[in-house]
Amino acid sequence: MHDISELFGKGRPLFSFEFFLPKAPEDIDKFIADVKELKGLDPDYVSLTYGAGGSGRDRTVEAAGRIQNETGLTTACHLTCIAHTRAEITAVLGRLEALGIRHLVALRGDAPKDHPVAPPGERDFGYASDLVAFVRKRGGFKMAVAGYPETHPEAKSPEDDVARFARKCGEGADWALTQLFFDNKDYFSFVARARAAGVTAPIVPGIMPVTAYSQLKRFQSMCGAKIPHELEERMARVQADAPAVLREGVEWGARQCRELLDGGAPGIHFYTLNRSHSTSEILARLRRR
Repeated sequence: MHDISELFGKGRPLFSFEFFLPKAPEDIDKFIADVKELKGLDPDYVSLTYGAGGSGRDRTVEAAGRIQNETGLTTACHLTCIAHTRAEITAVLGRLEALGIRHLVALRGDAPKDHPVAPPGERDFGYASDLVAFVRKRGGFKMAVAGYPETHPEAKSPEDDVARFARKCGEGADWALTQLFFDNKDYFSFVARARAAGVTAPIVPGIMPVTAYSQLKRFQSMCGAKIPHELEERMARVQADAPAVLREGVEWGARQCRELLDGGAPGIHFYTLNRSHSTSEILARLRRR
């Protein structure tokens, strides 16, 4: 397996794919088979998301092990801490280690829907920075953390958000992955502010290819992503024509990725939604340059 942190700075961009764990346990075998098909796209690594509030923790760990061991793709497993104790996180790390997983995406995570969580000061892990520090002290893993080009929705201000991001990176993050966005100016501004705050880790932009007009509107409401007027107009014009929407999504995504790479981004992290078509089309265009 690759050491992901050592791949940065080798003179080429890194490309990675993010998958989410299927909700139904009986869908896991098909999911693993689908991931195997994407191996031909030769990503540098893949990542697997963790259920909200740590739901599906055991299934996520097992699936991450299967992806890496059955496909040969270096796999980073998402790990959230908002609803976990130190003992639980220690147990998860031990299980991941036994499966050969050596990379994490360390996150605070969202609170479980079925019960409230204690305030930050009363939890074992109040923030993602606490998880990063805990794992770094334990050793054995390389870690990515999350960044928010358009500011985390719970942050007091953009300045507060960048300060927290810098603290999180300073605790031992090896690289960062950003939340999805559609306006590259937000990414470049975030990187500049992070660098001014002392962050030296690679900051990889997260891109989600648009595959439906309704999906675009959900992004806007769920994560607060700004939709550029040009993208909104292009998608609205063809919203009833599914193939045309896919083409427009690929065209926008490819143009966005080229501009990011030309501007110095160290790679692209694709939020695939467990679909391969748009991601493979965009990646093929980038590699034909």
